[in-house]
Amino acid sequence: MPTPSTSRPPHRRLLTAVLTTVALLATVAVSACGGSADAGGSKSKLRIGYQRFGGLSLVKARGAAPDVEWSLFESGPALTEALKAGSIDIGQVGEAPPVFAAAGKIPFSVIGTSAPIPQGEAVLVKADRGYRSFADLRGKTVALNKGSNVHWLLVRLLEANNMTLKDIQVKYLKPAEGRPAFDGGQIDAWVIWDPYFALAEQPGVQVLADATGLASNREYVLAAPQAVDKRSDEIRAFLQRYREVTDWGIAHPEERASTLAPELKIPQDVTSRALARSAKPLAPVTPAIGDELQAITDSFIALELIPGPVDLRSRVDGRFNAVFQ
Repeated sequence: MPTPSTSRPPHRRLLTAVLTTVALLATVAVSACGGSADAGGSKSKLRIGYQRFGGLSLVKARGAAPDVEWSLFESGPALTEALKAGSIDIGQVGEAPPVFAAAGKIPFSVIGTSAPIPQGEAVLVKADRGYRSFADLRGKTVALNKGSNVHWLLVRLLEANNMTLKDIQVKYLKPAEGRPAFDGGQIDAWVIWDPYFALAEQPGVQVLADATGLASNREYVLAAPQAVDKRSDEIRAFLQRYREVTDWGIAHPEERASTLAPELKIPQDVTSRALARSAKPLAPVTPAIGDELQAITDSFIALELIPGPVDLRSRVDGRFNAVFQ
């Protein structure tokens, strides 16, 4: 009796070969797509880091960019750490975070800014303490979030009053820590920005000084260099929506407040008060903006708050300026 053959018929061998080839091609295609997305390709969502109250909050609240992925951060330094980790592509911060991030060798480009917002940050004290000027805080405890926009305001206030950091007791507290410390009398003054500023404006609270004449307190839009290089069309389209929503909000303040208050989870009257002084139009990044950031950087280096040298002018990237003009 003939021995049964263990080989498969020719048509089955052909089918197996075809299926194997298709499977291999599919694997290569999936790997290519995954690599592209991980490297900032167009297959993945643009990842946006935002803070409560900043202009990006309004974009999110209005649902104007449904095709992006949002991540909320309590402060600018936390957001720049996310840039360092590669977990976001774009984020919005105040004046000091870019300086500290650059000193920390975090890669980013400055691709947008805003008009000055000096009234949007302030030094708060209790009215019954009797302080009349910032100079009265000599020897007192002043709290702020390290590396945030208010850090630059503190530096400028010290300079304006012929004081140094040695003349006060600085306590670094995040916003969530600063409010109870201020309310409980554990600190003498709190340097803070909106909307935390507006929330703290209760009876018995005095605004000792804001940034008028001292600091611009601009918002800055930062982006991961890889995203800027590989996803410029998507970034431009997102920035266009950001600009449109910002302009809409300025033209419709009441609707803006009613839209943003639920997103911020704060009362609408508080939202309106904060927005009235802190919502400003977006602006392009120019050489003058680079000079402004570099001056802040050089001051922090001189005070030994960051190591130098740090070239922040080279981080300014104006390729998206047309969106803001």
